[in-house]
Amino acid sequence: MPTCLRVGAYRLYFYSNDELEPPHIHVEREAHRAKFWLEPVRLEWNRGFSRHEIGQVRKIVDENRDRLIRCWNGFFNG
Repeated sequence: MPTCLRVGAYRLYFYSNDELEPPHIHVEREAHRAKFWLEPVRLEWNRGFSRHEIGQVRKIVDENRDRLIRCWNGFFNG
């Protein structure tokens, strides 16, 4: 599970076997999890984050989208 970014308590990562899916990122904080597509940025699913917090997480994903896509491409397209 390559970690692309850590922001505060949030870890943004993907699974090494996700390459057949479009670029996306998983976000975790403690037992909370979410998945965001990156092109365009949109929430796929949320497990445990409040509506307010998922908005904050989406902002982190939006602000770091280019970096997250580079991380994805660097891993899968090497």
